[in-house]
Amino acid sequence: MPAGHMKDHIFYRNLKKTYPVVDRGEGVYIWDKNGKRYIDGSGGACVVSIGHGVPEILEAMKEQARRICFAHGSHFTSEAALECAERLVRMAPDPALNRVYFLSGGSEAVETAVKVVRQYWREVGKPDKYKVISRWTSFHGNTTGALALGGHTGRRKHYHPLFLHTPHIEPAYCYRCPFGREPEACSLECADQLERTIKYEGPDAVAAFIAEPVVGATAGALVPRDGYWQRIREICNAYQVKLIADEVMTGVGRTGQNFCLDHWKVVPDVIVTAKGLSSGYTPLGAVIVKEEIHDAIRSGSGAFVHGHTYCQNPLSAAIGAAVLRYLEEQNLVARSERMGKVLLEKLQVLLEHPTVGDVRGLGLFAGVELVRDKKTKATFDPSLKINARVAQEAFRRGLITYPGSGGADGIHGDHILLAPPFVITESQIDDLVRILGEAIQAVEEGLED
Repeated sequence: MPAGHMKDHIFYRNLKKTYPVVDRGEGVYIWDKNGKRYIDGSGGACVVSIGHGVPEILEAMKEQARRICFAHGSHFTSEAALECAERLVRMAPDPALNRVYFLSGGSEAVETAVKVVRQYWREVGKPDKYKVISRWTSFHGNTTGALALGGHTGRRKHYHPLFLHTPHIEPAYCYRCPFGREPEACSLECADQLERTIKYEGPDAVAAFIAEPVVGATAGALVPRDGYWQRIREICNAYQVKLIADEVMTGVGRTGQNFCLDHWKVVPDVIVTAKGLSSGYTPLGAVIVKEEIHDAIRSGSGAFVHGHTYCQNPLSAAIGAAVLRYLEEQNLVARSERMGKVLLEKLQVLLEHPTVGDVRGLGLFAGVELVRDKKTKATFDPSLKINARVAQEAFRRGLITYPGSGGADGIHGDHILLAPPFVITESQIDDLVRILGEAIQAVEEGLED
């Protein structure tokens, strides 16, 4: 039955919005059923890395589907899962990160990472280590456990009674330094706050620290200054705290390295990844852990007390393996780095707008922060929903972006996150920047009326 003749029974995220019906995608473009073309300037929600409609992935999908689509992970492994894990481990920054646990997405993977670290400390005779420290202005997923670790007020406020309060520290937010410092003159107070918090919480009680190497959804590509992550790693080592890198957005080439922490040559104990791992061709997430963690469980109780129905299902694993194969064959991680520099350079023109306070990013992962006053960095009233208005204007003009709010203090702050597919060309970047500029201008003109 044609979509136009169907009744709409879908429970949408935004109940006051009308959604066009998507038809197809190719490269960096998406078309709706009316024939309108959009530049996928955010890769959906920072998902699509290799582009839409890649024939090699569709073939791998069909080939696996012809053999078997589902076999439960408690009964079988599969060649697809073995290959996907092997390719993922090859991308990891250290040979010790060599065990992969597959999930269906980022939220599941975050909770899996926390649980595997918790079980590890029990297996090695330190059951008092259970607290997980995270950061404000962060996002780690929408399930209640992941939401507790997140630091975004708007996403958390409805559900506070459902989750435990967990310790949080300030983010590495150079544009709005919580300590009033400038990057070139700071003493990494934001990193040292981790050490103070570990001491206050009790080192014997702290199991892990989780953070995004570059913050994505909640503030728009917050890139810490060099030295931050090195200091964080030193602190975790000093207090026997496991470092969990949430690379759901930043991993698998998004920032121009295999994993984002590679920029600072820092090796975490656990990597959480999803989104770009399958480039949106299937729901897929993964947790990569060090052999030490795997060994402790294997030589201890012998079983990880955790699992989901679709863990390592053969169809998703085959698609993930095909995406990783394509990334390698097409040298797309290097392309992400190269085109990321082009994107960041061309985005600088937006600073000419009176409402654009900051442009930042790493690889094809960039943020545009919108402010009421550039000199004071004063934010707009949240009720104006400036980020959503800019995103709507861009969408109307054929550009998909990822808007966000609350980055400044949990309530105030507007930004646009950009994360186009790695295959984007320079002329397509020109189109992206032009349309975004037009959208920002249209919103600015509306404010003057």
